[in-house]
Amino acid sequence: MSPRPSRATRASLALAVLVQLVVLYAPAGTTPAPFPHADKAVHVAVFLVPAALAVLVTGRPAVVSALFVAHAVVSEVVQATLLPLRAGDPLDAVADTVGVGLGVLVAHLVVRSVARGPGRR
Repeated sequence: MSPRPSRATRASLALAVLVQLVVLYAPAGTTPAPFPHADKAVHVAVFLVPAALAVLVTGRPAVVSALFVAHAVVSEVVQATLLPLRAGDPLDAVADTVGVGLGVLVAHLVVRSVARGPGRR
């Protein structure tokens, strides 16, 4: 990994965090889910992408993991207690945590691939 992440990577992280905040804190929609437990897949995705990008930007997977897992728990408490049109769900926090773990793994694989160079396996 280069010592300084690209502007595009940093911008992508900012956008991913913004999307995460909207998904977690905007009023819930009334559209039916396209498949059972689709909300859990969304929770995994909205934590996977920013966690992976944050690791790529900071190079600190332990710190990124701790921050995003804490945000997963806090977001569910906020939804349950402060947002009348939302409901907290402990299983959402579990899905968020899975997303964080997968994001850290993806970042690790990207860094390893870049370190090996083009054309190497």
